[in-house]
Amino acid sequence: MWKRFIRAIRSLFGGLISSIEDPKLILEQNIREMNDQIPQMNENIATVKANMTLLEKELNKYKVEYKDLVAKMKAAIQAGRDDIAENYAMRLESVKGHMMQTKSQFDVASKAYEKSLEVKKVFMREREKKIAEAKEALRANERAKWQSKIADTLEQFEVAGVDATHDEMISKINEETAKNEARMEMALDSVDTETLKIEEEAEKLRAADLVKQFKIEMGLEDDSPIIDDLDLDTPTKATE
Repeated sequence: MWKRFIRAIRSLFGGLISSIEDPKLILEQNIREMNDQIPQMNENIATVKANMTLLEKELNKYKVEYKDLVAKMKAAIQAGRDDIAENYAMRLESVKGHMMQTKSQFDVASKAYEKSLEVKKVFMREREKKIAEAKEALRANERAKWQSKIADTLEQFEVAGVDATHDEMISKINEETAKNEARMEMALDSVDTETLKIEEEAEKLRAADLVKQFKIEMGLEDDSPIIDDLDLDTPTKATE
């Protein structure tokens, strides 16, 4: 019973957290956090390097002091002053112990510095990879939102009956056009087109005769003038 209760609680809070989480915001926050880690990492590396530098300087100081004591001890021995040589020997052992200890610390610091550089290199490579993945995911998220808007628009068209209305209006316009074309054909069929054509030909003939008459009167043609309809009843004179 208790396990079932625990599972129920986990499922409840797990669903609540999932509903609150925004993948886009979380990815953006992850990018910011990875970028924020770089200054802290650089500061840690700088601290390790500073410690290594100090140990290196201290080691070099002990080396110089060690060589100086060796030279002084040899000079004292050559001068027959064993008491002074023994004093230098005691100091030499102390310097040698400090030098070996510092050398060990310097080696550890050097390895730590090299390791920190490797860690930073791996981190930067992984950071670039994760940032690229996050940016691509964010771009995909934007594309998905745009596609969702397009889908919503298309769905709204169908819900509003735009497609059906469009087809219906096209059908009505085509039907009206067909009716008007049929009416035009019926109107043309009812007109006596043959009579119209004959009248058009007669008009053309009368126009041609009128033009010919003007040409004769202007002396442009030698043919006999056209007899006026008003002179048909007048008798012609006999030729001499």
